[in-house]
Amino acid sequence: MDQDQSKNRRIKVLVADDIGAGLNMLKADSGFQVELRPTSPQVFTSELETCEALLVRSDTKVTAEMIQSAKTLKLIGRAGVGVDNIDVPAASKRGIVVVNVPGGNTISAAEHAMALLFALARNIPQADSHLKASRWERTKFIGTELAGKTLGLIGIGRVGREVARHAVAFGMKVLAADPYISEEYAKSLEVSLTNLETVLSQADFLSLHVPLNETTHYLLNRETLAKTKPGVRIINCARGGLIDEAALAEGLRSGHIKGAALDVFEQEPPLNSPLLKLENVIVTPHLGASTEEAQLKVAEELASVVRDYFLHHVVRNAVNFPALDQETYRELEPYLALADKLGRFQAQSIEGGIVEVRLDYAGDLTRYRPDPLTRTVLQGLLTPILGDEVNSVNAPLLTQERGIKVLETKTSYSEDYTSLLTVTVRTNRETSVVAGTLFSRQHPRIVRIGELSVDVVPEGHLLIYSNRDRPGVIGFVGTVLGNNGVNIAGMQVGRKTIGGEAVTVVTVDSAVPAPVLEEIRRFPGITRIRRIEL
Repeated sequence: MDQDQSKNRRIKVLVADDIGAGLNMLKADSGFQVELRPTSPQVFTSELETCEALLVRSDTKVTAEMIQSAKTLKLIGRAGVGVDNIDVPAASKRGIVVVNVPGGNTISAAEHAMALLFALARNIPQADSHLKASRWERTKFIGTELAGKTLGLIGIGRVGREVARHAVAFGMKVLAADPYISEEYAKSLEVSLTNLETVLSQADFLSLHVPLNETTHYLLNRETLAKTKPGVRIINCARGGLIDEAALAEGLRSGHIKGAALDVFEQEPPLNSPLLKLENVIVTPHLGASTEEAQLKVAEELASVVRDYFLHHVVRNAVNFPALDQETYRELEPYLALADKLGRFQAQSIEGGIVEVRLDYAGDLTRYRPDPLTRTVLQGLLTPILGDEVNSVNAPLLTQERGIKVLETKTSYSEDYTSLLTVTVRTNRETSVVAGTLFSRQHPRIVRIGELSVDVVPEGHLLIYSNRDRPGVIGFVGTVLGNNGVNIAGMQVGRKTIGGEAVTVVTVDSAVPAPVLEEIRRFPGITRIRRIEL
């Protein structure tokens, strides 16, 4: 956003839940209008229709219906880690970026897991409630020491790593199951990396630290709980849907599972959960991130993410879009402009239904992750076809919905250019190839159309025609354009051999009318003509 825009327009941010003082950064910025959730549902719905950012914690459920009604919404921010209260696919389809704050509550969540671990080992809540009821029952609440016991971690990301560090300090042996980390990394944490079955069978205490998705839903069920070590104690501060609560209740009643400490539940609040009736279960109401420090850090980080997105066009912590730091974005920005031009060029060049899009990255481009560039090409390709509903967030989804196959290749060496992006689009009628590069690392150029080399600035009004290389063609085209008041700004001709196939790109100062295209198309030797607006 430039200075003039920031003076005349304020970005409306609707805060649906209590996020606290951490948003003071946004409130103090004159470029933003921060609206706290009104008490009236009708007013909230009205505010939602005109906001550009919606910020929530875990209380507000952002449904597909809400997303559909938010006509100007561009970003949904979650003050926390989990986004299972947000319909991410619906947001992606609308092209809305969903961001979270994955690191702000790491320490708080890990410490809460450790607190539940201690409470579970020493029966602290049960002993507390009995004594307050005037019942002195020391022998009933004999606990167990942590030193020498085995803690099994399912997942060892940010929170799992902190739990492991604390557990090792208390003399516990730590096993972990996580397919996404290396043995070297696990060893640096003094953790033994193994598989899920080994963790289940050997852990005295079992703690979950994985996200909730299709593969982890009911990760602990009747079958997997049966594989756990008899007398195991289970802690869950991650997500409620990781555990089949009915199966867990059965294991607790049978005595196979000694106890459980849960901060999260499949339904929150868990009013009908059978677990609430069991004395060997400790429960807290989703308090993992509920510390003063975590609340402030998460809110401040979310405010910073919102500012970066709207003021600097930098996406951080996105769950449905490749996040770029500011430095990487600056390096990629001219390539993103090139990718957009190549996509839009192809959309206006091809004939027939798109079957496949292949992107070949060569040279310096291979230093970067291809996802942002691929999304931008797809956005440019689909926008002339589908209109303004397309952006770089939903372009891959819209491509997939249409059955279009997308392929990416990388080649570290480019024979003629420092970097080269080639976009090949295959339709049910033809295959079209266009390649581009940057001159001086800043200025986009189209350098190949089909098999022919060109040097074209991808800007403005272009007229591209293919013909047999013969005298008189260029003169005829120039005369027709001149007679119809169309001024030629530049011309590029690409050919391999004299008299062979040639492609000519004419840059003109105004759009070429359809009747003029038809007149040129009828000239003998011109095999194809296209009008392209970039």
